Amino acid sequence: MRLHVHEWGDPHAPPVVCLHGVSAHGRRFRKLAEERLARHFRVLAPDLRGHGRSGDDPPWDIATHLGDVLESVDGAGVERAIWIGHSFGGRLVLHLAAQAPERLTAAVLLDPAIQILPHVGHDFAQEAALDHSFASVDEAIASRLASGAPTPRAFLEEEAEEHLESSPDGRLRWRFCRSAVVTAYGELCTEPPPPSVICVPTLLVHASHFGLVREEQLDEYASTLNELEVTGVPGGHIVYWDAFEQTADAVEKFLLRHSDVSHA
Repeated sequence: MRLHVHEWGDPHAPPVVCLHGVSAHGRRFRKLAEERLARHFRVLAPDLRGHGRSGDDPPWDIATHLGDVLESVDGAGVERAIWIGHSFGGRLVLHLAAQAPERLTAAVLLDPAIQILPHVGHDFAQEAALDHSFASVDEAIASRLASGAPTPRAFLEEEAEEHLESSPDGRLRWRFCRSAVVTAYGELCTEPPPPSVICVPTLLVHASHFGLVREEQLDEYASTLNELEVTGVPGGHIVYWDAFEQTADAVEKFLLRHSDVSHA
């Protein structure tokens, strides 16, 4: 499937492909792209199948998502790139490294969902299967804030503008297919590729207090990868929102070190 792709920067600049997490969309990378990356890179961020403005036909397994992404970046003329993956997107980057390592020049894993524990996946999937709808934009934003995530309201206001849509019953719902999201959580409980599949410089940013990236996973990556940088940031799981400055600084510096662009 050719996906809907958000894009920033000079189309002739070195490419960076950003992959979002479960229930999200590519435009979540807008601030990171516009304020930090687009000066030096061509940034592409697809909406995954079942998310955002892309189609939502099944299947929704990891192999299909990865095939969609490669078809879409091929269509954009991108052969090799720096790949950034948040959460589920980070897991997709691991599979890309295993199946097509020649496509990566460097990798950035933002609080990656390397493998979630079965009971966690079950709880996430059960919650995602529920019908969450809202009478107004303010109600949708208030619901997100009530979850306890330390996300600044400005991000949620932008999220509501891009990612809320009106349903036939007049209620507002987030723009994703619930079946695709439930399936993704199940996929994240399966065995991931080992860290040894990554043969390029890698940055791993993790939310230290959120705990999605477990200590044993950090230890395994640190002991396996020679070109690994690890940065812990405060806040919640959406590190490029909840700890924007720390995450953006780490990503920008890493990308400039591992690319041929001017540092000016």
